[in-house]
Amino acid sequence: MATSSHEFAGPADLHLHSNHSDGTESPAEVVTQAHAHGVRTLALTDHDRSTGWAEAGDAAVALGMTFIPGMELSAKHEWRSVHVLGYLFDPADEALRAETDRIRGDRIGRAERIVRNIGRDYDLQWDDVVAQTTLDATVGRPHIADALVARGIVRDRTEAFDGILHPREGYYEPHYAPDPLTAVRLITEAGGVAIIAHPVTAGRDRMMPVPFIERLIAAGLGGFEIDHRENTEAGKRMLREIAAKHDLIVTGSSDYHGTGKPNRPGENTTAEEMVARLIARGTGTVPRFP
Repeated sequence: MATSSHEFAGPADLHLHSNHSDGTESPAEVVTQAHAHGVRTLALTDHDRSTGWAEAGDAAVALGMTFIPGMELSAKHEWRSVHVLGYLFDPADEALRAETDRIRGDRIGRAERIVRNIGRDYDLQWDDVVAQTTLDATVGRPHIADALVARGIVRDRTEAFDGILHPREGYYEPHYAPDPLTAVRLITEAGGVAIIAHPVTAGRDRMMPVPFIERLIAAGLGGFEIDHRENTEAGKRMLREIAAKHDLIVTGSSDYHGTGKPNRPGENTTAEEMVARLIARGTGTVPRFP
């Protein structure tokens, strides 16, 4: 559904999380925080689910903001964890729903396995993790981190991820995720726009090989989230060249998680031209305008 760029206003932050996944605030609270930080167009992109859309959309419209429905879909390329942001897809699409159900189901089993591993050495039980989640939330390692904090085992999420939850400590367990080609295809076939989240994070050789990125573009990839605090400057330059070559959408965002990360709403934003292109390309659902 094409729309005019005059129907929304910047600044635009297109990557924020609520407690429906691993954020610490409700969807409405996320919107309120974004508004307080000057954001006027936002997307809620909880992991592998769209359950916060209605609450966030209502809160955004009430504050005179534009809401763009989104999600962050888990994927995996070889050893790399790849997150694919999907915008304006049909949440009732059967193939996409089946895949997100599978991902979330395996996340729960994986989290239980990690907690059992940690419980051999620390006073941590599964009930401690459940107490840190909201109803139907996508349970993940951030909730285990919160449980470790609540039990007084670590000070905060950062210490948990740098220590007990780091793979080198031996408690880590893998989880199911589709390959990025499947993720892009599912989002696109559901009428959505697929954007690779933070594709060039620092220090971990995380960027997918360029030939594989070219395959993603051929499969319908819409663009890259380039302005993100974890992307390296060299990586951003390379991605901008690829985006220019293929006329892709370039986004910027905060990846806000409430108190779960230091990221603040609006610390990176998306140009209005790019927001307009994203809205024009998405056909699975529509934004909510004030």
